[in-house]
Amino acid sequence: MRYALGIEYDGRGFCGWQSQAGGGAVQDAVERALSIVADAPVRVVCAGRTDAGVHALEQVVHFDTESRRPDNAWVRGVNAHLPPSVAVCWAQEVPQEFHARFSALGRRYRYLLLNRPQRPGLQAGRIGWYHRPLDASSMARAAAMLLGEHDFSAFRAAECQAKSPVRQLRVADVARRGELVVFDFAANAFLHHMVRNIVGALVDVGKGGRPAEWIADLLAGRDRRSAAPTFAAAGLYFAGVDYDPVWNLKVGAGDTALL
Repeated sequence: MRYALGIEYDGRGFCGWQSQAGGGAVQDAVERALSIVADAPVRVVCAGRTDAGVHALEQVVHFDTESRRPDNAWVRGVNAHLPPSVAVCWAQEVPQEFHARFSALGRRYRYLLLNRPQRPGLQAGRIGWYHRPLDASSMARAAAMLLGEHDFSAFRAAECQAKSPVRQLRVADVARRGELVVFDFAANAFLHHMVRNIVGALVDVGKGGRPAEWIADLLAGRDRRSAAPTFAAAGLYFAGVDYDPVWNLKVGAGDTALL
């Protein structure tokens, strides 16, 4: 049997999603809890890996097991064995043809940036921060230049293992909510550090250091060295995955409104 799960997590204290030899990854915690409930070793496949310190509103995974359990055992039972910062929000049996990664039509990310002189206290580790005033409207104009299918080499980490730097960016929105600047991105897939590198460049525009058109120049130049530094992981959230309705997944069941 194959099951899909929707998982939310606080990325602080983890070395990222992907399992590590010494443990300490979100995947390690999830597989350990699933294996206890299944009473057998379980391995999971996720829709999109996240780096150290990056959070998830709704990560989707699938796993295979011969253990028959009611769906609520894969939620409440697994949650009983997970650390407080990781929670399964939904579980359902899916066809063997479903694949959390390869069946995905798109992924979504959100970046939350506190824009005020004082650093965050209550939201420390869960929000990015920039101390000088930012012009959200100029950042929105710049972000719009990234929409469409492009070579995103200028926003790709040096250690990125993707075979191609070409991605289709479908959403690139920037909006101010008081002291908070919210960045929303959706694409067929993302490159390593792509969102954090885009946010770093947009902040350069927002603080007045660059014109909005600089973003288009970066995109055309395909040179990571010409772009802005990678922004902090703290404010980045894996916001969800898009699938064909044919799978009838419960996606969105755990996607809570954030701020």
